[in-house]
Amino acid sequence: MEYEDERWQPVAYLSKLLNETKKNYEIHDKEMLVIIRGLENWRHLLEGAKFKFEIWTDHKNLEYFMKAQKLN
Repeated sequence: MEYEDERWQPVAYLSKLLNETKKNYEIHDKEMLVIIRGLENWRHLLEGAKFKFEIWTDHKNLEYFMKAQKLN
C-alpha cells in the first residue's frame, strides 16, 4: 500500500517456523516457500479479487528460478 509520502508499507505480516527438514533447504527454496505459504494463507482474499496483484521481492536468490537449470 502506498501512502501520501509515496513510501510503500506492508499491509500484512505472516510468521511461521520451519521444521527441521525445511531448515536444510537451499536459500532460494526457502524464499520460494515463503511466497507459496503467503499465497496459501491469503488465498481466500486473493481469489476473485477485483484487482490483479503483484508479488514484489528484493531477494536476488529467486533469480535462480528464472533461469533454465541443468538437470543431472
